[in-house]
Amino acid sequence: MREKRTRSFGPKMKTALFLLAVIILLSFASLSIGKQKTTPTNGQTNANVHWVGTWSASQQMSRPASFSRVGFAQQTVRLIIHPHIDGKVLRIKLSNTFGKDAVTFGQVRVALSSHGASIIHGTSQLVTFNGHASVTLPRGTEMLSDPIAFTVSSECDLAVSLYLPEASGPTTWHAMSNQLTYISTTGNHTNNTTGSAFKTKVFGWYWLSSVEVQAKPSTQGAIVTLGDSITDGYRSTPNMNHRWPDFLAERLNRAYPGQPFSVLNAGISGNRILRSSTSHGVDAIDRLNRDVLSQAGVTDVILLEGINDIGKQPHTYDANKIIAGMKTIIKKVHAQGLRIYGGTLTPFQGKIGGYYTPQGEVTRETVNHWIRTSKAFDGVIDFDKALRDPNNPHRLRPKYDSGDHLHPNDAGYQAMANAVHLSMLIGKH
Repeated sequence: MREKRTRSFGPKMKTALFLLAVIILLSFASLSIGKQKTTPTNGQTNANVHWVGTWSASQQMSRPASFSRVGFAQQTVRLIIHPHIDGKVLRIKLSNTFGKDAVTFGQVRVALSSHGASIIHGTSQLVTFNGHASVTLPRGTEMLSDPIAFTVSSECDLAVSLYLPEASGPTTWHAMSNQLTYISTTGNHTNNTTGSAFKTKVFGWYWLSSVEVQAKPSTQGAIVTLGDSITDGYRSTPNMNHRWPDFLAERLNRAYPGQPFSVLNAGISGNRILRSSTSHGVDAIDRLNRDVLSQAGVTDVILLEGINDIGKQPHTYDANKIIAGMKTIIKKVHAQGLRIYGGTLTPFQGKIGGYYTPQGEVTRETVNHWIRTSKAFDGVIDFDKALRDPNNPHRLRPKYDSGDHLHPNDAGYQAMANAVHLSMLIGKH
């Protein structure tokens, strides 16, 4: 019987095998690192967790002679926000995108809102960041909180309370909240139930850019509405959530109990497609990635911008420039595999201060003709048709006019939401 022999390798062969093993290990490591770097832009960081935004507000620079410029010190700021879909686990995103310095939040809590500054007893929960109750955001940064078990319902507002233990300096904020925010006397009042510590009322949402939930399996994603003051809900009834994206979310939830879509508001009052402003935000093209494409679970975009490019000085009366801006947005959205729907620009005859001109009206009609006929969008929502006066299509229908001849009233915002064909949204999925 032949003896079994064990093969022996010389020193050179052993060295070669060792180097080969190292190369293989490094190759696997680089693949692993590469995978970690390619975090999806829609906020999905775990294939088993379905994060979808339930609320959002696009952030802006501070403004002179306001709380946004002065900031807060040793005070608590309580923000009231309205979620659009349900969930049992949430996380929030804080933003210091436009701050001048780092900002420290000594404590952050979320609760169910009752009325005014008060919250429902027993619902207040601590929000942590990397396991810590306190978090400091360097200037120019955003941060997601840790997930917390918390039942979110589209039927109940949330109260997010931020304690600022040190002087914050100029804030990052959303100016046209159309919802009261409450400022406390000195101290950490994040857990205050009655609201008695909150003596000051202001409009504006400070530092809070989004709230996300682990959505139910029936929720397919989020529709982000990119727009200006008309999307921001300017001149709608305060504290009532009567913006047209709010009404659209209500329609979707009534028609489809499984809540297939959230609706996220990325409107900024005064915003334009082609020109940025310290008061009215970064232009729609430049803010697209941060305010739209990075939203958790985004699947669809509705674009309603361009009227301020026409009406605000310096006027853009060249329709081709506005259309080119829209094409850029469409291209960027499609590059992410998302759908985008174009909203026609609404009537504005009668708006004073040089905003409305006959030349501007020609531009609006030219842009609207392109939106309706170009097939550049995945679908069209004819907001112009929904709001215009049948006796004078250059003006808003009187029953939809808030009084300034540019912005709709509550009924007008409802008419805008009603103009969205839900089957168009649902049928694309």
